[in-house]
Amino acid sequence: MKQYAGRQGSIPIRLFLENLGRRTIDAIEELGYIFSLFVESIYWIIQGKKQSQPVSVPTIFREIAMTGVYAVPIVSLLCFSVGMMSAIQGIETLKVFGAESQVIVGIALAITREFSPLIVGIIVAGRSGSAITARLGTMQESQEIDALRVIGISPVRYLAAPLLIAMLVAVPALTILGDLMGLVGGGIYTSITLDMSMNVYMNRCLDILAVDDVRQGLIKSIVFATIIVLVGLSNGFQVRGGAEGVGKATTRSVVMSISCIVFADMIFTYFLNR
Repeated sequence: MKQYAGRQGSIPIRLFLENLGRRTIDAIEELGYIFSLFVESIYWIIQGKKQSQPVSVPTIFREIAMTGVYAVPIVSLLCFSVGMMSAIQGIETLKVFGAESQVIVGIALAITREFSPLIVGIIVAGRSGSAITARLGTMQESQEIDALRVIGISPVRYLAAPLLIAMLVAVPALTILGDLMGLVGGGIYTSITLDMSMNVYMNRCLDILAVDDVRQGLIKSIVFATIIVLVGLSNGFQVRGGAEGVGKATTRSVVMSISCIVFADMIFTYFLNR
């Protein structure tokens, strides 16, 4: 009986280890697939013209419009709101020390280094990353991607490469817009509360900010753009199970993108501020 009980107790441990190993292998395979998508996309961007199969320029501009231009209103509104919230919290916190005017330093650095690229990345992941997965998933289920392969068109060249280029253009551009709107939002509240003109506020922001501060946000935005497009593509190309599968893949894509963005932001913030 003791021997039997011991065997029974070891079964949950064995199942746990088997499940852990299986999930680890699946994660490594998915990372390999994502990396292969990235490498193949770069290959077609560089070598496509030499092989008489260039990446479609009109498609790139259409994706830039879908990803970047149409996201301008929501990015402007949210970054403006975040800038104003930073000013509110900063002034209330610094009021204890009688240093309310120093809030400009916090707003300028926090918006350009952290909040603008992060907010833009999350917006684009929820808005465009989900759309990428849903579009490719629908094409996968309707066998349109298989049809492209049959007629000799690489799905990566036709679908993935234009999206990668468009995202690498749109997300940094939106980040610059977010920087501007965040600083304006913080400036409006600061000028009203501290009786300071916007000209004085903007001049102090320009004195505080260095090229490295803006560049740090742009580096993050490039990484976030790559994460969004690769996660969206990998989930879209691997859709199975009809309409329900498309819905699950879309949800998974958004969750994965935002999680990876936050994790990558933490790592970059640590190393770029040392």
